[in-house]
Amino acid sequence: MSLKTSDVKFKDRIRLQLDDAVMRKAVANAQERIGANRQKMVDELGHWDEWRERAEQIRDHVLDNLDAYLYQLAEKVTENGGKVYFAKTKEDATRYILQVAQAKNAKKVVKAKSMVTEEIGMNHALQQAGIQVVETDLGEYILQLDQDPPSHVVVPAIHKERTQIRRVLHETLGYDGPETPEAMTLFIRQKIRQDFLSADIGVTGCNFAVAETGSVCLVTNEGNARMCTTLPPTHIAVMGMERIAPTFEEVDVLITMLARSAVGARLTGYNTWLTGPREADNLDGPQEFHLVIVDNGRSSILGSPFRDVLRCIRCGACMNTCPAYRHIGGHGYGSIYPGPIGAVISPLLGGYANFKDLPYACSLCTACDSVCPVNIPLSKLILRHRRAMVEAGLPPKAEQRATRLFTYANSHPGLWKVGMIAGARAASWFIKGGKAPINAGALAEWTAARDLPQADGESFRSWFKQHKAQGNK
Repeated sequence: MSLKTSDVKFKDRIRLQLDDAVMRKAVANAQERIGANRQKMVDELGHWDEWRERAEQIRDHVLDNLDAYLYQLAEKVTENGGKVYFAKTKEDATRYILQVAQAKNAKKVVKAKSMVTEEIGMNHALQQAGIQVVETDLGEYILQLDQDPPSHVVVPAIHKERTQIRRVLHETLGYDGPETPEAMTLFIRQKIRQDFLSADIGVTGCNFAVAETGSVCLVTNEGNARMCTTLPPTHIAVMGMERIAPTFEEVDVLITMLARSAVGARLTGYNTWLTGPREADNLDGPQEFHLVIVDNGRSSILGSPFRDVLRCIRCGACMNTCPAYRHIGGHGYGSIYPGPIGAVISPLLGGYANFKDLPYACSLCTACDSVCPVNIPLSKLILRHRRAMVEAGLPPKAEQRATRLFTYANSHPGLWKVGMIAGARAASWFIKGGKAPINAGALAEWTAARDLPQADGESFRSWFKQHKAQGNK
């Protein structure tokens, strides 16, 4: 797995997703449930806009002083007995992790949920070297068994229903138990427990790193991250370079926003703080700790007009409210970062060559703007991508042709006049009862879901000329 999850063309992916009734139902139900829970928690907390402004200020302050906080973090981690590696590229990151694993003669790695390790393709790199990688997050474990990429940054298997999950467990692990979440969870827990006990290395992400103390914060609902960080003798934490908070005071605000925005809860089930490897008088913890800080294009984003996207705390709230995501799911985006945040960050990390379609997978309804806990102006950044692609000559070919045709007609008054008269008459024939014909050709995908005003066959110019002659204003 890496940033790009599919080589299927964007339009073909969309059609596949729109035809997947099970996925669409599962995603819609999850959006409704999580959205309702989030609203309850927002109302309970009160002064939500003030909290958002404070979270935005914290994230902006970190980005403004990122070099200083990275230095402080690295210094503190080293003082605590850990090792720090700055990875400029995803290849640098996977190479270092592989070197650590090979130095330990590791045969098995257990892994907690982490988007940045998906981004850099860590699993594939380790597996290519003959090292077994076991996902221990419940949803990620199921997806790994099914060789299926995640479709949400918080709820990776949001697109699957329990019948599908039972089928996966039966076909891969021989599960013959009932189709209840409790029974299937217990079965998976028993399987993963053996992996925890036999693993050589535990790998986690990092929700926030505290520069003041060199601590790493893991926010989970299942407790698997604690097993990954306490049972294996070596722990490797991988983080995006922007995921820093100055002190625990700022982390308190960010976790308050994260839990409510991600799953509609006051607090997640487990909030784990790790400060270096195990000391002599500690009962548990890793003997060795490595912190891999990943750039992979973030420093370029920091100095660009898209800087605000680095505020993101990976809560997934934008996906939980997005109407486009509701219909095409996460797999429609072809990136491990789907939804509105994916439409912004995927082209920045993976380039327009891979993700030029994503900024157009958006209706610009701005629902994502209204729920983002750190006030990222996602819709404006999506528009900025569209503008950048136009300036680079990369918009869809149909749009380029339409723009050239419009420009030519608009610069020739006679042709424009004829076109307006013909267009008005054609529209009066074409649109019946507010609907265009089903076989509307290239316009079908746009007109099929829209009510259109009935045209009367008269152009505005002729109407204006007639009424002006009559003395009407």
